[in-house]
Amino acid sequence: MFVYSRKALKLLALALCVPTLTFAQATQTPTSAPIKIAMIEGLSGPFANTGEAVFRNLIWAVERVNARGGVKIAASGELAGGGRPLALERYDSKGQNEEALTALKSAIDDGAQFIMQGNSSATAAALIDAINKHNEREPGKRVLFLNYSAVDPILTNEKCSFWHFRFDAHADMRITALMEVLKEDKALKSVYIIGQDYSFGHAVAREAKRQLAASRPDVQVVGDELHPVGRVKDFLPYAAKIKASGAQAVITGNWGNDLTLLVKAAKEVGFEGKFYTFYGNALGAPAAIGDAGIGKVVAVADWLPNVQTAQSEAFYQSFRQRFPNPADDYVHMRMQLMVESLAQAIEKANTTNSIAVARQLERARVVFGSQSGAMRAADHQFQQPLVVGVMDKQGAPGVKFDVEGSGYGFRVIKTIAAKRAELPTTCKMQRPVE
Repeated sequence: MFVYSRKALKLLALALCVPTLTFAQATQTPTSAPIKIAMIEGLSGPFANTGEAVFRNLIWAVERVNARGGVKIAASGELAGGGRPLALERYDSKGQNEEALTALKSAIDDGAQFIMQGNSSATAAALIDAINKHNEREPGKRVLFLNYSAVDPILTNEKCSFWHFRFDAHADMRITALMEVLKEDKALKSVYIIGQDYSFGHAVAREAKRQLAASRPDVQVVGDELHPVGRVKDFLPYAAKIKASGAQAVITGNWGNDLTLLVKAAKEVGFEGKFYTFYGNALGAPAAIGDAGIGKVVAVADWLPNVQTAQSEAFYQSFRQRFPNPADDYVHMRMQLMVESLAQAIEKANTTNSIAVARQLERARVVFGSQSGAMRAADHQFQQPLVVGVMDKQGAPGVKFDVEGSGYGFRVIKTIAAKRAELPTTCKMQRPVE
């Protein structure tokens, strides 16, 4: 278990909005059997870097819970002052749905009670179906699925499940936030939509076209293209088409290497338009595009390092102290809120029973590092503020922190309150009867 320095503890206390703990209090050793969490993610293959980045976020959140004594459950028989530690275990899906389902079975056999995944909506959908069936067949071994990044809207609409909780804003919510910025760009007259050819990419393209028609009917869609996920090694042909189309901007939900390679190719062909992205603020994209992205790469997120509050800065600085390598600079507030919500729900339920914990997660409200959020019980979609940032050089006004040592960071240009970011749901939640 990682042990924090006194300086780090003070930073964490500020980020958590709680009084500073003494060193002895904050490093209490949990005394009972661990609560097993399984992270099922691609840890090999084309998106391995995104899986490892997620793991750093989750292990840091778990360490923080354990550093304060673990999760307190009065019925667990722990010693005074102690609690049950969270134990995060890694399962490699290799970026494949079938491998993810095999990993799910292994995780359940290993005693995991909580499943975490996010780097593919297709995988998330497969896991939801499998968990629904498992929990019906084996009520004594039910598990909950906490989703941190799979943002196909269908997962909390038509496919909503009592056993599934999403902590990221879904694609329609993210597109809505980007449109708050795009619709103010009166010079923009043409866009090219490009994405990954699976459920998420389709959802992004569909909603982008719908919202453009509603809020900027004067903007022409000059390209609408999907490409294989994680298999394109050379995006130059795509970039050439984007440039030839005359598009003034690209809208993309691409993530991981599919985004990094796309922006690299766009730079190589001399594309000078804007990029409206879901994930352009990390994993090599800023370094790949360089000065050409200043003022032109726009990203939407639940939080950005340059959110200008003391608590946000303390949160970010404490993460960088834990992971000082610039290449590891990939931190997501929502993953911290997710683990904090889980710990809170278990403590309020006073048990790890899946139904009891789920009912507490349905009403979860957390505050961390100046960010707050609440779970919507109707569909298990987390509601939180969103921010939109634009790429600029580190040191420019509002850009104290860069990304991954690239020298480029993101200045917050729009903050969308949770209530404004919220969208209706079509979920018809089926709740179990005990």
